[in-house]
Amino acid sequence: MPDLLEKNAPGQTGAPQADKPEKARSLWGDARSTLLRSPVFLISSALILLLLVVAFWPGLFTSTSPYDCDLANSRGGSASGHPFGFDTQGCDVYARTLYGTKASIMVGLFTTVGVFLLGGLLGMLAGYFGGWWDAILSRITDIFFGIPIVLGGLVILSVVRADTVWPVIGFMVAFGWPPIARVARGSVITAMGQDYVQAAKALGADNRRIMMRHVLPNAVAPVIVVSTIALGTFISMEATLSVLGVGLQPPTVSWGQDISNAALQYRNAPHMLMWPAAALSLTVLSFIMLGEAVRNALDPKQR
Repeated sequence: MPDLLEKNAPGQTGAPQADKPEKARSLWGDARSTLLRSPVFLISSALILLLLVVAFWPGLFTSTSPYDCDLANSRGGSASGHPFGFDTQGCDVYARTLYGTKASIMVGLFTTVGVFLLGGLLGMLAGYFGGWWDAILSRITDIFFGIPIVLGGLVILSVVRADTVWPVIGFMVAFGWPPIARVARGSVITAMGQDYVQAAKALGADNRRIMMRHVLPNAVAPVIVVSTIALGTFISMEATLSVLGVGLQPPTVSWGQDISNAALQYRNAPHMLMWPAAALSLTVLSFIMLGEAVRNALDPKQR
């Protein structure tokens, strides 16, 4: 009886309740939580969002066309409605800086998607199947690593005129996939050695199921990190090729073109170089910061 009274004492409702175990979060759940608490991620995301708005809706920020030029304003300083001044042709530097955002963002984004898909696929196949497939892809990767991308751009893009962004994107994908493929290969080889993959093989799972259900979800994180960081590099590479005269060509507006045209006039009109160079630096920095934040979130050793 005392035991019964004790169990039904005030404040108790019968059998004691066991503590519910917390649901374990996945790698992606932990990464999302880490990113939302990261000031670097929040700042870089805000800057990238602003750049995307400027790239695809530049008319929200200026009513001046980048092709509306007047030689009477050549190398002129800031004026009413033209805060960044004018370039050698009398074009508004502010308008050209805004409209040049689209070309750089498109090159960076589409090149990153291209190298992620191509390099990730080839690296995954090499790491999964190994043998002669791995040997052939490794030698092809070594060949591409031995070709400087700037030299390749000077040779190829001097023959193929880049009136639009697509020739530049195609070239950069063709020469930019080897680092991604090497990272994907190493990540897949690491995942293949895990117990859950060996168990899936022992249970008779086919190659497609193993790759899509077990290997890919656990091997894609390093590839995403490297691709995100490389995005800023691709943007700066496009500007480098444009400065060398083999990148984007008129009528496409790009920061690389404006930097190249302003380099010889830096002493007389520094504003021509300062603003497109600042926009390029800010864009590259934003994507590199985003990549660093993603790397810290996906790599448990960085926490």
